[in-house]
Amino acid sequence: MSMAGENETGVSGFLLLGITNDPQQQRILFWAFLCMYLVTVAGNTLIFMAISSDPRLHTPMYFFLTNISFDDICFTTNIIPRLLASHVSGIETISYAHCLTQMYFLISFGNVDTFLLAAMALDRFVATCYPLQYHTIITPQLCVGLAAVVWISCGLIALVHTLLTSRLTFCSSIPEVSHFYCDAYLLMKFTCSDKQVNQLLFLGAVVFFVAPCILIVFSYVQIAVAVFQIPSAKGRHKAFSTCSSHLTVVILFYGTVLGIYIRPPDSFTQDTVATIMFTVVTPMLNPFIYSLRNKDMKETVTRLLNRGSNSS
Repeated sequence: MSMAGENETGVSGFLLLGITNDPQQQRILFWAFLCMYLVTVAGNTLIFMAISSDPRLHTPMYFFLTNISFDDICFTTNIIPRLLASHVSGIETISYAHCLTQMYFLISFGNVDTFLLAAMALDRFVATCYPLQYHTIITPQLCVGLAAVVWISCGLIALVHTLLTSRLTFCSSIPEVSHFYCDAYLLMKFTCSDKQVNQLLFLGAVVFFVAPCILIVFSYVQIAVAVFQIPSAKGRHKAFSTCSSHLTVVILFYGTVLGIYIRPPDSFTQDTVATIMFTVVTPMLNPFIYSLRNKDMKETVTRLLNRGSNSS
Protein backbone atom coordinates (compact mmCIF):
# COMPACT_ATOMS: atom_id res chain seq x y z
CA MET A 1 0.00 0.00 0.00
CA SER A 2 1.41 3.35 -1.03
CA MET A 3 1.33 5.99 1.66
CA ALA A 4 2.46 8.81 -0.59
CA GLY A 5 0.34 8.42 -3.68
CA GLU A 6 -1.65 11.55 -4.41
CA ASN A 7 -4.05 9.68 -6.76
CA GLU A 8 -5.04 7.28 -3.98
CA THR A 9 -5.49 9.80 -1.21
CA GLY A 10 -6.38 13.02 -3.04
CA VAL A 11 -3.77 14.95 -1.03
CA SER A 12 -0.15 15.90 -1.69
CA GLY A 13 0.53 17.37 1.75
CA PHE A 14 -0.89 19.36 4.64
CA LEU A 15 -0.58 23.00 5.60
CA LEU A 16 0.18 23.16 9.31
CA LEU A 17 -0.93 26.64 10.37
CA GLY A 18 1.09 26.42 13.58
CA ILE A 19 0.53 28.59 16.63
CA THR A 20 0.61 32.17 15.34
CA ASN A 21 1.10 34.17 12.14
CA ASP A 22 2.70 37.12 13.93
CA PRO A 23 6.41 37.26 12.88
CA GLN A 24 7.51 38.75 16.21
CA GLN A 25 5.66 36.06 18.18
CA GLN A 26 7.11 33.41 15.87
CA ARG A 27 10.66 34.60 16.64
CA ILE A 28 9.96 34.47 20.37
CA LEU A 29 8.43 31.01 20.08
CA PHE A 30 11.35 29.77 17.99
CA TRP A 31 13.91 30.61 20.67
CA ALA A 32 11.60 29.41 23.46
CA PHE A 33 11.00 26.05 21.76
CA LEU A 34 14.68 25.67 20.85
CA CYS A 35 15.76 26.26 24.45
CA MET A 36 13.11 23.92 25.85
CA TYR A 37 14.02 21.21 23.33
CA LEU A 38 17.72 21.41 24.19
CA VAL A 39 16.91 21.31 27.92
CA THR A 40 14.65 18.29 27.32
CA VAL A 41 17.31 16.35 25.44
CA ALA A 42 20.09 17.32 27.88
CA GLY A 43 17.98 16.68 30.99
CA ASN A 44 16.69 13.29 29.91
CA THR A 45 20.14 12.25 28.68
CA LEU A 46 21.56 13.22 32.08
CA ILE A 47 18.90 11.11 33.81
CA PHE A 48 19.82 8.17 31.59
CA MET A 49 23.54 8.60 32.33
CA ALA A 50 22.94 9.02 36.07
CA ILE A 51 20.94 5.81 36.33
CA SER A 52 23.45 3.87 34.21
CA SER A 53 26.45 5.04 36.28
CA ASP A 54 25.08 4.47 39.80
CA PRO A 55 24.47 0.86 40.98
CA ARG A 56 22.09 2.18 43.67
CA LEU A 57 19.74 3.22 40.87
CA HIS A 58 19.70 -0.16 39.15
CA THR A 59 16.17 -0.89 40.38
CA PRO A 60 12.88 -1.53 38.54
CA MET A 61 11.59 2.00 39.12
CA TYR A 62 14.67 3.58 37.56
CA PHE A 63 14.68 1.02 34.75
CA PHE A 64 11.24 2.27 33.75
CA LEU A 65 12.44 5.85 34.23
CA THR A 66 15.25 5.33 31.69
CA ASN A 67 12.60 4.11 29.24
CA ILE A 68 10.50 7.22 29.91
CA SER A 69 13.53 9.48 29.43
CA PHE A 70 14.33 7.84 26.10
CA ASP A 71 10.66 8.05 25.07
CA ASP A 72 10.51 11.77 25.97
CA ILE A 73 13.56 12.51 23.83
CA CYS A 74 12.04 10.63 20.88
CA PHE A 75 8.61 12.21 21.40
CA THR A 76 9.87 15.80 21.32
CA THR A 77 12.36 15.09 18.50
CA ASN A 78 9.46 13.86 16.39
CA ILE A 79 7.73 17.28 16.65
CA ILE A 80 10.00 20.17 17.67
CA PRO A 81 12.81 20.11 15.05
CA ARG A 82 10.26 20.17 12.22
CA LEU A 83 8.45 23.06 13.94
CA LEU A 84 11.73 24.98 14.34
CA ALA A 85 12.62 24.35 10.70
CA SER A 86 9.26 25.73 9.54
CA HIS A 87 9.85 28.90 11.58
CA VAL A 88 13.26 29.39 9.95
CA SER A 89 12.27 28.53 6.38
CA GLY A 90 8.74 29.92 6.48
CA ILE A 91 7.51 26.69 4.86
CA GLU A 92 4.40 25.52 6.70
CA THR A 93 3.59 22.65 4.35
CA ILE A 94 4.40 19.12 5.42
CA SER A 95 4.45 16.30 2.88
CA TYR A 96 1.88 13.54 3.05
CA ALA A 97 4.47 10.85 3.85
CA HIS A 98 6.16 13.03 6.49
CA CYS A 99 2.78 13.79 8.07
CA LEU A 100 1.88 10.11 8.39
CA THR A 101 5.35 9.31 9.73
CA GLN A 102 5.04 12.04 12.35
CA MET A 103 1.55 10.83 13.27
CA TYR A 104 2.82 7.24 13.67
CA PHE A 105 5.59 8.18 16.08
CA LEU A 106 3.35 10.62 17.95
CA ILE A 107 0.81 7.89 18.67
CA SER A 108 3.47 5.30 19.44
CA PHE A 109 5.61 7.39 21.81
CA GLY A 110 2.55 8.98 23.46
CA ASN A 111 1.07 5.57 24.29
CA VAL A 112 4.42 4.25 25.50
CA ASP A 113 4.50 7.06 28.08
CA THR A 114 1.07 6.12 29.47
CA PHE A 115 1.94 2.45 29.94
CA LEU A 116 5.39 3.13 31.39
CA LEU A 117 3.78 5.44 33.96
CA ALA A 118 1.34 2.62 34.76
CA ALA A 119 4.24 0.16 35.14
CA MET A 120 5.95 2.55 37.56
CA ALA A 121 2.70 2.91 39.54
CA LEU A 122 2.47 -0.89 39.76
CA ASP A 123 6.08 -0.99 40.97
CA ARG A 124 5.33 1.58 43.72
CA PHE A 125 2.16 -0.31 44.68
CA VAL A 126 4.04 -3.57 45.22
CA ALA A 127 6.92 -1.80 47.03
CA THR A 128 4.52 -0.06 49.43
CA CYS A 129 1.87 -2.73 49.98
CA TYR A 130 3.95 -5.91 49.67
CA PRO A 131 7.51 -4.88 50.66
CA LEU A 132 8.60 -8.37 51.77
CA GLN A 133 7.53 -9.94 48.47
CA TYR A 134 8.75 -7.05 46.31
CA HIS A 135 11.91 -8.70 44.92
CA THR A 136 10.01 -11.93 44.29
CA ILE A 137 7.21 -10.19 42.35
CA ILE A 138 9.05 -7.37 40.55
CA THR A 139 11.92 -9.26 38.95
CA PRO A 140 14.33 -7.94 36.29
CA GLN A 141 12.82 -10.42 33.83
CA LEU A 142 9.33 -9.04 34.50
CA CYS A 143 10.52 -5.45 34.00
CA VAL A 144 12.25 -6.21 30.70
CA GLY A 145 9.23 -8.22 29.53
CA LEU A 146 6.79 -5.43 30.43
CA ALA A 147 8.93 -2.82 28.67
CA ALA A 148 9.19 -4.98 25.54
CA VAL A 149 5.44 -5.59 25.45
CA VAL A 150 4.76 -1.86 25.89
CA TRP A 151 7.09 -0.75 23.08
CA ILE A 152 5.96 -3.44 20.64
CA SER A 153 2.21 -3.16 21.30
CA CYS A 154 2.24 0.66 21.12
CA GLY A 155 4.17 0.49 17.85
CA LEU A 156 1.62 -1.93 16.40
CA ILE A 157 -1.34 0.18 17.52
CA ALA A 158 0.25 3.25 15.93
CA LEU A 159 0.83 1.28 12.73
CA VAL A 160 -2.86 0.33 12.53
CA HIS A 161 -3.86 4.00 13.01
CA THR A 162 -1.42 5.10 10.32
CA LEU A 163 -2.45 2.46 7.76
CA LEU A 164 -6.15 3.26 8.23
CA THR A 165 -5.44 6.98 7.84
CA SER A 166 -3.46 6.29 4.67
CA ARG A 167 -6.62 4.75 3.15
CA LEU A 168 -8.63 7.97 3.53
CA THR A 169 -9.35 10.27 0.60
CA PHE A 170 -9.13 13.98 1.37
CA CYS A 171 -11.31 16.73 -0.06
CA SER A 172 -8.45 19.16 -0.72
CA SER A 173 -5.02 18.62 -2.23
CA ILE A 174 -3.44 20.55 0.68
CA PRO A 175 -5.82 20.71 3.70
CA GLU A 176 -5.18 23.48 6.22
CA VAL A 177 -4.68 22.02 9.70
CA SER A 178 -4.95 24.41 12.67
CA HIS A 179 -2.08 22.75 14.50
CA PHE A 180 1.70 22.49 14.49
CA TYR A 181 1.87 18.70 14.09
CA CYS A 182 -0.12 15.96 12.37
CA ASP A 183 -2.87 14.68 14.64
CA ALA A 184 -4.91 11.66 13.53
CA TYR A 185 -8.14 13.01 14.98
CA LEU A 186 -7.78 16.36 13.19
CA LEU A 187 -6.93 14.73 9.85
CA MET A 188 -10.23 12.83 9.91
CA LYS A 189 -12.08 16.15 9.65
CA PHE A 190 -10.72 16.71 6.13
CA THR A 191 -11.62 13.35 4.61
CA CYS A 192 -14.28 12.82 1.94
CA SER A 193 -14.32 9.05 2.34
CA ASP A 194 -16.00 6.80 4.88
CA LYS A 195 -14.22 7.25 8.22
CA GLN A 196 -16.39 5.01 10.39
CA VAL A 197 -13.62 2.44 10.92
CA ASN A 198 -11.20 5.24 11.88
CA GLN A 199 -13.71 6.65 14.36
CA LEU A 200 -14.23 3.23 15.93
CA LEU A 201 -10.47 2.84 16.18
CA PHE A 202 -10.26 6.25 17.84
CA LEU A 203 -12.79 5.10 20.46
CA GLY A 204 -10.66 2.00 20.97
CA ALA A 205 -7.62 4.25 21.40
CA VAL A 206 -9.47 6.12 24.15
CA VAL A 207 -10.00 2.81 25.98
CA PHE A 208 -6.32 1.96 25.34
CA PHE A 209 -5.39 5.29 26.93
CA VAL A 210 -7.82 5.04 29.88
CA ALA A 211 -6.78 1.49 30.89
CA PRO A 212 -3.35 2.46 32.30
CA CYS A 213 -4.94 5.48 33.95
CA ILE A 214 -7.32 3.16 35.83
CA LEU A 215 -4.35 1.00 36.89
CA ILE A 216 -2.54 4.10 38.17
CA VAL A 217 -5.58 5.28 40.15
CA PHE A 218 -6.09 1.80 41.63
CA SER A 219 -2.40 1.58 42.61
CA TYR A 220 -2.38 4.95 44.35
CA VAL A 221 -5.62 4.28 46.20
CA GLN A 222 -4.05 1.13 47.60
CA ILE A 223 -0.81 3.00 48.34
CA ALA A 224 -2.71 5.74 50.19
CA VAL A 225 -4.56 3.15 52.30
CA ALA A 226 -1.29 1.40 53.17
CA VAL A 227 0.54 4.66 53.96
CA PHE A 228 -2.17 5.94 56.30
CA GLN A 229 -1.98 2.68 58.25
CA ILE A 230 1.67 3.39 59.13
CA PRO A 231 1.65 4.55 62.79
CA SER A 232 4.50 7.09 62.71
CA ALA A 233 4.39 10.37 60.80
CA LYS A 234 8.02 9.87 59.78
CA GLY A 235 7.22 6.47 58.34
CA ARG A 236 4.25 7.85 56.39
CA HIS A 237 6.38 10.67 55.00
CA LYS A 238 9.14 8.28 53.93
CA ALA A 239 6.69 5.91 52.25
CA PHE A 240 4.93 8.70 50.38
CA SER A 241 8.17 10.43 49.35
CA THR A 242 9.11 7.39 47.26
CA CYS A 243 5.96 7.96 45.18
CA SER A 244 5.79 11.76 45.07
CA SER A 245 7.95 12.26 41.95
CA HIS A 246 6.02 9.70 39.94
CA LEU A 247 2.66 11.04 41.13
CA THR A 248 3.67 14.59 40.14
CA VAL A 249 4.60 13.43 36.62
CA VAL A 250 1.34 11.45 36.32
CA ILE A 251 -0.78 14.48 37.27
CA LEU A 252 1.16 16.72 34.87
CA PHE A 253 0.94 14.22 32.00
CA TYR A 254 -2.73 13.31 32.29
CA GLY A 255 -3.71 16.88 33.15
CA THR A 256 -2.28 18.20 29.88
CA VAL A 257 -3.75 15.35 27.82
CA LEU A 258 -7.21 15.94 29.28
CA GLY A 259 -6.72 19.63 28.53
CA ILE A 260 -6.35 18.74 24.84
CA TYR A 261 -9.17 16.25 24.35
CA ILE A 262 -11.71 17.33 26.97
CA ARG A 263 -12.39 21.00 26.32
CA PRO A 264 -15.22 23.32 25.27
CA PRO A 265 -15.85 23.62 21.50
CA ASP A 266 -13.83 26.25 19.61
CA SER A 267 -11.48 26.90 22.56
CA PHE A 268 -8.42 27.21 20.31
CA THR A 269 -6.31 29.10 22.84
CA GLN A 270 -6.89 26.54 25.58
CA ASP A 271 -6.15 23.71 23.15
CA THR A 272 -2.91 25.35 22.01
CA VAL A 273 -1.66 25.93 25.56
CA ALA A 274 -2.50 22.35 26.58
CA THR A 275 -0.82 20.96 23.45
CA ILE A 276 2.38 22.93 24.08
CA MET A 277 2.37 21.71 27.68
CA PHE A 278 1.94 18.10 26.52
CA THR A 279 4.47 18.10 23.67
CA VAL A 280 7.15 20.50 24.95
CA VAL A 281 6.88 21.48 28.61
CA THR A 282 6.06 18.16 30.28
CA PRO A 283 8.98 16.19 28.72
CA MET A 284 11.27 19.06 29.74
CA LEU A 285 10.06 19.11 33.37
CA ASN A 286 10.20 15.36 33.98
CA PRO A 287 14.00 15.20 34.60
CA PHE A 288 13.79 18.09 37.06
CA ILE A 289 10.90 16.49 38.94
CA TYR A 290 12.66 13.15 39.29
CA SER A 291 16.08 14.60 40.14
CA LEU A 292 15.03 17.36 42.53
CA ARG A 293 12.52 15.26 44.50
CA ASN A 294 14.74 12.18 44.88
CA LYS A 295 17.80 12.22 47.13
CA ASP A 296 19.73 9.41 45.41
CA MET A 297 19.04 10.81 41.96
CA LYS A 298 19.98 14.33 43.06
CA GLU A 299 23.32 13.11 44.48
CA THR A 300 24.14 11.14 41.34
CA VAL A 301 23.25 13.98 38.97
CA THR A 302 25.29 16.44 41.06
CA ARG A 303 28.26 14.07 41.00
CA LEU A 304 28.02 13.73 37.22
CA LEU A 305 27.84 17.50 36.74
CA ASN A 306 30.80 18.06 39.07
CA ARG A 307 32.80 15.39 37.24
CA GLY A 308 32.02 17.08 33.92
CA SER A 309 33.03 20.53 35.19
CA ASN A 310 36.27 19.22 36.72
CA SER A 311 37.27 17.38 33.53
CA SER A 312 36.74 20.53 31.48
